[in-house]
Amino acid sequence: MAMDAIGAAADFNAMQFARPNQAAGARTLTPEQQQEVQKLRQIDRKVREHEAAHMAAGAGLAGGAHFEYVRGPDGRQYAVAGEVKIDVSPAQTPQQTIAKARRIQAAALAPADPSAQDRAVAAQAAQMAAKAQTELRRQEREEREAGQGGDMTSTLASTRASRAVAAYAWQEAEPKSVLSLYA
Repeated sequence: MAMDAIGAAADFNAMQFARPNQAAGARTLTPEQQQEVQKLRQIDRKVREHEAAHMAAGAGLAGGAHFEYVRGPDGRQYAVAGEVKIDVSPAQTPQQTIAKARRIQAAALAPADPSAQDRAVAAQAAQMAAKAQTELRRQEREEREAGQGGDMTSTLASTRASRAVAAYAWQEAEPKSVLSLYA
């Protein structure tokens, strides 16, 4: 089963990844630290909403969300990036694959602000759907050709049979009619 990830990553170059764990109430936060905590809360909320949108739209195809965390100056963990694994393998039939590809695209593009990875997964799903559509057309063409070929064969066989029956009937019928005409 092929899996790919769709997710969000916040731009947090200016933030520090690790801070010493502060004991609760050991000291109050500076205005800069309070501002950083506020920014981390916003990022955490956006990342969680982003991944929740993927999970909701990809129900049945998507797994749970996995997050990367940063410890804030207040000692708490904040999600700053996340991903949702999604099954991007083809289905059993071209029709099922096309439907699945549409669901994958919907899941990948579900958040209000899809990431570059989200768009890449949606593009991969579009390619999967296009291949399945091509395969479906090929199958339908083969079925039509087989149906026409089968009809031609049965038509040809029935034509030959009717000619043979007609010839046999004609051979027997002709002498009677000839006798009738001359009598």
